[in-house]
Amino acid sequence: MKIYKFLIVLTLFLVTAIQTKAQTYPTFGPEKDVTIIGLTFDAMEPYISYDGNYLFFNNLNDGINTRLYYATKIDDSTFTFIGELNGTNQATPPHLDAVADMDSTGYFLWTSTRDYPAIFDNLHHGSFSSGNVTNIGRVHGDFNIYAPGWLIMDHGISADGQYLYVNNAYFDTCQGPCATYMQIAQKVNDSVFNVIPNSTGILQNNNDSANYIYYASCITADDLELYYTRFPRGPVTLSTPIETCVAVRNTPTDTFSAPSIIMSSNPTDIIEAPTLTADKSVMYYHRKESGTHVIKMRYRTSWLQSEDPGQLLTIRAFPNPSNNFLRVVVDSNQPTADLVLKLQDITGKTVYTYLFQGSDQVEIDISGIPGGQYLLLIESNNDIIQSKSIIIASK
Repeated sequence: MKIYKFLIVLTLFLVTAIQTKAQTYPTFGPEKDVTIIGLTFDAMEPYISYDGNYLFFNNLNDGINTRLYYATKIDDSTFTFIGELNGTNQATPPHLDAVADMDSTGYFLWTSTRDYPAIFDNLHHGSFSSGNVTNIGRVHGDFNIYAPGWLIMDHGISADGQYLYVNNAYFDTCQGPCATYMQIAQKVNDSVFNVIPNSTGILQNNNDSANYIYYASCITADDLELYYTRFPRGPVTLSTPIETCVAVRNTPTDTFSAPSIIMSSNPTDIIEAPTLTADKSVMYYHRKESGTHVIKMRYRTSWLQSEDPGQLLTIRAFPNPSNNFLRVVVDSNQPTADLVLKLQDITGKTVYTYLFQGSDQVEIDISGIPGGQYLLLIESNNDIIQSKSIIIASK
């Protein structure tokens, strides 16, 4: 009996240890202003492209004349306003075209209320290139709830375009949505996504629909961090907390952890809609400031896999995306002699390995590696201590 009890305690200890590792949350530094040169109106629901060159957003989300716009990057905190995103916006109000989203290949998604409720499929797709969206169609699938009042409010697409994180929302007489539900759907083709069998299990810690309203979901390029905004379900008051949250996991097939609150605001100072760069180093979001919605940013200060406070290590990989050579530089306060670099594809297969042996950088020939999303890992004694998502451009 004592041995049996010991095994139970040991099992609980191991489970707790695994859960603790999975719940190592990222942190971010102080808020910084984002300047969009030439913009004179509200900017909401930002989305940063995987190459970092485009910032998409919509104007005031009033559902009457809401349109999609874009700006081009000068540096992390400065963009140049270009104008409307051609191909996405309806001509005659009342209408809502909002919530830009895109994978690493230019497959573009946005929410539109056109023809609703005559047509319930309100999520649209197209192909983005140089400020234009073409080949437009609706996204169908069993993630849609075909009932009056229900629509796709927000969504997040994985970097490889294979998985869609959707926020179903029900609108009635409530201030904002009355109810929401998150689902994960897998791509069948450009026009069809269907809910994966284990969607409920993967999101079980982040789908408390009885107590919270969830929206503005964003999945990071490595599929390891899920960001969203939430607030308590019920009447909205001036003191209602509006929370930006992140849930984490160790592999792209794990269940997401319980959420950690990154930022909290209220209805008069709203912080919403996080989006991250491909390497997860910058988080953008919008904030209501003096009655106007503006874009803000924060730099990342810690990483999911970095659990040893004495091992201060960061990876720089450039150019990203790249299609010929990738330079990887390790900045560390510890010797790099025992550090191993691995490049893995989205299935977890290692396609490149390098032992640093005291050096702090390497140039990788990736010309023979197929285009797509990859994870750059730094390991020490077979333990992952840092990770970074990279994109290898199609040949």
